[in-house]
Amino acid sequence: MTVNISDIRSARERIASIINPTPIVSDAKASALLGSNVYLKAESLQRAGSFKIRGAYNKISQLSDEEKARGVITASAGNHAQGVALAASLNGIRSTIVLPEFAPLTKIMATKGFGGEVIMQGKTFDEAVDHSRKLQQEHGFTYVHAFDDDHIIAGQGTIGLEIAEAKPETNTIVVPIGGGGIISGIAIAAKEMIPGVRVVGVQAANVAPVRPSLAAGHPVEIDYKPTIADGIAIKRPAERTLAIIKDYVDDLVEVTEEEITDAIFHLAQNAHLVVEGAGSAGVAALLAAKVGTKPGENVCAVLCGGNIDGNLLARVIEQVLVRNGRYIILKVLVPDRPGSLAGMLEIIADHHANVIEVYHQRAIWLAPIGSVGIEMILEVRDEEHGKEVHTALNSAGYYAESGGKAWH
Repeated sequence: MTVNISDIRSARERIASIINPTPIVSDAKASALLGSNVYLKAESLQRAGSFKIRGAYNKISQLSDEEKARGVITASAGNHAQGVALAASLNGIRSTIVLPEFAPLTKIMATKGFGGEVIMQGKTFDEAVDHSRKLQQEHGFTYVHAFDDDHIIAGQGTIGLEIAEAKPETNTIVVPIGGGGIISGIAIAAKEMIPGVRVVGVQAANVAPVRPSLAAGHPVEIDYKPTIADGIAIKRPAERTLAIIKDYVDDLVEVTEEEITDAIFHLAQNAHLVVEGAGSAGVAALLAAKVGTKPGENVCAVLCGGNIDGNLLARVIEQVLVRNGRYIILKVLVPDRPGSLAGMLEIIADHHANVIEVYHQRAIWLAPIGSVGIEMILEVRDEEHGKEVHTALNSAGYYAESGGKAWH
């Protein structure tokens, strides 16, 4: 391992005029739930929407004139792409970025907006890397790896310096892991500056190669499963980052897709921060009680990115609202005559529920002749309120049931 605290301090001086100073904010809701003092390092507010500009600029600004003249190339799940495109533009050099075919549209457009030439190739990050290496050999580009590079790791480590200086009382730092660049840099800085600090790494359960790699003693590649945390969906860590994780990271946990979406919702609803799946992984682990925090402990979760597509964010919010009982679906049988729908809606209004959508169904759901089936999506306060509305409709003579079964 060649990255040390001096490298990270030098990186901070190099990028100081380029990055945004991101805040560390208190998460009152999570603190109350866990009995700990939970803080959020909001790199989701960083320039280009994630921490990646730190490492990318630290690397690219140190290239030789000959390396810059050849232009840079990289592969990325999306955030590194934007960091490299922006850092290259700031240094006046050309960048070529290979993104997986299913990269979020918001990341594709942002990368182009920062001046990168985007090529879509491969179903996963690792396949995109393979293609970018071929292009590098064909055209002589200078390669800027997303995490397997000392300059990249040192740049990401500046986050650890900022946490240690702003919150020296921090006991635990929780960091998402993709290829391991950000947690490697943060862990080196934090361990140097905060004696006894615990560093916990978090992976998406669908793509979590670090634990088996540590068990094997070398990087291993795992099968890829789709995850909302596309920014950390990397099938194989680097030898460089795996060695640092082994020496500096205290615990590893994995979080499910449901836990990640709960964290995205929590951050939007309670911390008023828009954070993508990968950036939410640390908070997901905290909310799922997987980090093992103690009462009164000071915990800092790093929100490593905020580049989530607006449509995806809307779907996540709706899904969590349904899971939390805030949205309910009711199917109601009403007489097929004028005024019946109005009577049903009056009951709903009297119980202070809000109608989101209404659908009439007759033959398709086999509603009895003389009746019409109405499917409604209602917004309610909580699960108990939903049951109250359901009971009121049945008591008024409307046959109501939850879910989507057909009447026979």
